[in-house]
Amino acid sequence: MIQLDDLDRAILRLLKEDARLTISEIAEKLDRPESTIHFRIKKLLEKGAIDHYTILLGEDLRPKKTALVVLQAETPIIEDFLERYVNHIMRTLSMISNVLWVAKSGKDTVIALIGGEDDESLTEFIEENIRTLPTLKSVYVYKIDEIKKGEDLIGFLSNV
Repeated sequence: MIQLDDLDRAILRLLKEDARLTISEIAEKLDRPESTIHFRIKKLLEKGAIDHYTILLGEDLRPKKTALVVLQAETPIIEDFLERYVNHIMRTLSMISNVLWVAKSGKDTVIALIGGEDDESLTEFIEENIRTLPTLKSVYVYKIDEIKKGEDLIGFLSNV
């Protein structure tokens, strides 16, 4: 685990909010010398506390509607094939642009965050691309009405 002090955390908070900030701007906001900020950012990069810089897509490029979809795979006759099939589902979903995030839970469950322009297109996408996957025991769709924390995550996960 990487050890961070208050200054490191303050720098990370500012960069997380706006990665375009210059060292001078960060130094001014934190009332510290530029040399200190430069050194700390360099150390944060070396330690792996900062992996890379990225952008969040703006509101116009983000999906307007999202849903969490939980898929449970049917256990095949040869149980050893279950892991391969679940991995196949994950790879398949990962290649589709409307699928923002894919994860595995347990041996037979895949969870995906799906985005769409409106409720109709979101439902149509799920019906045509997810419910049609073979050998699924169940598919649960939870449409997301409101996000209290992490709304920017959608802008990070969205494909262009």
